[in-house]
Amino acid sequence: MYFKYFLFLALFAAFSCHNQSEHPTTQLSVPAAVEKEITDTAALLLAQRYDAYFSREFTAQQGLGAAVAIVKNGKIILQKGYGFRNAHTRDSVDTHTVFRIGSLSKGFTGVLTGILDANHALSIHDKVVQWLPEFRLKDKEQTKRVEIAHLLSHTTGLPYHAYTNLVEEGYSLDEIVREYFYQSPVCGKEGEFYAYQNAAFSLTGTIMAKATGVPFAQLIQQKIFQPCNMLYASCDYATIDATPNKAVPHQWSGWNWVPGPIENAYYNVAEAGGVNASISDMAQWLLLLTGERPAVVSNEVLDKVFEPIVKTGKERRILGHWIDRDSASYALGWRILKKDGATIVYHSGYVNGFRGEIAFDRNLKTGICVLFNGQIPLSSACVPDFFEIAHDVLQTSGQ
Repeated sequence: MYFKYFLFLALFAAFSCHNQSEHPTTQLSVPAAVEKEITDTAALLLAQRYDAYFSREFTAQQGLGAAVAIVKNGKIILQKGYGFRNAHTRDSVDTHTVFRIGSLSKGFTGVLTGILDANHALSIHDKVVQWLPEFRLKDKEQTKRVEIAHLLSHTTGLPYHAYTNLVEEGYSLDEIVREYFYQSPVCGKEGEFYAYQNAAFSLTGTIMAKATGVPFAQLIQQKIFQPCNMLYASCDYATIDATPNKAVPHQWSGWNWVPGPIENAYYNVAEAGGVNASISDMAQWLLLLTGERPAVVSNEVLDKVFEPIVKTGKERRILGHWIDRDSASYALGWRILKKDGATIVYHSGYVNGFRGEIAFDRNLKTGICVLFNGQIPLSSACVPDFFEIAHDVLQTSGQ
């Protein structure tokens, strides 16, 4: 969700709109009943270390609003809101405050497709034209070869961000596919040429609806949100608009935070960028992704979803300060990063002034999600710094 992506990092050094005493943060959210179950000293130390780090940096950078969830070994060890959901009303972010999560939505779509593949409702290797005869690229032979997996891995051969401008202008996905796709030159062979997409990616939702007879928004509720107890999650504008406890997006004016409206953009491609969720929802999602919800999604399905398909070396903006470009790949709705011998599953999201980050190490059963309603440098540093802290904690504890 980076078509209009920009940062104002240099401006934050001068920001002095409000001081630390004006910045409420909730208490460390590890319920007593849960804390008693956490016998892993390293997990509690990780939660404490990261909370201290995040609180310090968030305050120093004059962040507006954020929420953090961390899971380790099947437990939610940190779940907390920071700052404000609205700069004018000064309502505090809590663990149930709903944010837009942008391209973190793509991870839900990848896993949902994996579930349907395992249930034989479809195959990720089905040809797109089998389900959508209207799908046409300029190269007729390539049109016949493109699979669902190519949609999910951004390897259809279409150019980078093909028709994201039309998505942002409010065109329907059906209109974009029928009227514009065939006009685009094919820039590479399917499965080999990586170019990030929103419109093409979202065709998977249309295919899933045809395969099951259930619209995407209802299907994701049935297969993921409800069984994972994600009580505040949705993927449409009307639901978040009607939600009282929601964060609103903010931009930095040069001297203060300016709240703006939640826009309808990207709900026309909900599969790519239309999911709304609270940090309590994302904590439950992290438990599923780290293998703790096998009745909902098996590890075999997750193995398939997270299998790297294509290198993404040209995308230097994706944590380029932390990983080598040759260490980054894309799977089915997820980025796969190699760092110091570890495999980290990752995605970021940006839409309408909201920023989201999610990452986890399946081997360590450890993961983090961070949501912001106004970008600060911490937005880019929060994931790399989490794994540095986690590495230090594990070394210190001898794990």
